[in-house]
Amino acid sequence: MKQKYKGILLIICSAFCFAFMNAFVRLSGDLPSVQKSFFRNFVALLIAGAACFREKGSLQIPKQGLGWLFLRAGFGTIGILCNFYAIDHLVLSDASMLNKMSPFFTILFSWILLKEKLRPAQGAAVLTAFLGSLLIIKPTLDFSDFKASAIGLTGGICAGAAYAIVRILGQKGVNKNFIVLFFSGFSCLVTLPFLILAFHPMTWQQILILIGAGTAAAGGQFSITAAYCYAPAKEISVYDYSQIIFATTLGFLFFHEIPDGWSFLGYGIIILAAVGMFIYNNYSKKGHQLT
Repeated sequence: MKQKYKGILLIICSAFCFAFMNAFVRLSGDLPSVQKSFFRNFVALLIAGAACFREKGSLQIPKQGLGWLFLRAGFGTIGILCNFYAIDHLVLSDASMLNKMSPFFTILFSWILLKEKLRPAQGAAVLTAFLGSLLIIKPTLDFSDFKASAIGLTGGICAGAAYAIVRILGQKGVNKNFIVLFFSGFSCLVTLPFLILAFHPMTWQQILILIGAGTAAAGGQFSITAAYCYAPAKEISVYDYSQIIFATTLGFLFFHEIPDGWSFLGYGIIILAAVGMFIYNNYSKKGHQLT
């Protein structure tokens, strides 16, 4: 149960950090998505490298974990690039909705790869949270640009696969800091050629903002990696939707965006789904112990 509580707190922490990352990315202005992605991962690479340097033994990789590391890094990189592409080519709410499909796919890939069974109540909680998020996001559902929509959905699928693989790596004993280091380094190498070919000069304000985005992304990456190492997706994925609540709060503070009544209804539904999942998991655990 302590591992589960750690997973819940960490995934909420990751949602908070990723909400800050998105706010910083928006504040950075009109820069190529690959350039934003590179800075996002480069700062995380430096922080993860420092963490691994300080922690002895963190660079040791089980032989059976190397292939999974490449898969996690590959799916994660594709997920980021697809999400940024969708943000640049779709209405922001539609791109956000497609990205928020990732908790569903995390559960699906956890079932396929880890044989983690999903109880109906757990599936209902994730679905309820997703429906609540739609009230906040308010997607237009106008996917006339099929290419961008397909790429956005691909991003959600890849993110879900990446987080499920993180769970596998945690079970194989791969250090959490090294998982972040490997992913960040892989992403930087992949995006570096595109950055060189299409680099846009930046002001010192944009550089500072992107450093902030990278720092927030690092916090989110460390937190979500640890969360899925501690607990299965079926028990904690629903809490990932708290990011929408944090994002809306930051939107009000930074951009003076005022939520409407539907948004507040969505907040309530997400909170009820999260509380319901928490109560159900505790009740289920007690019932298991009694039997």
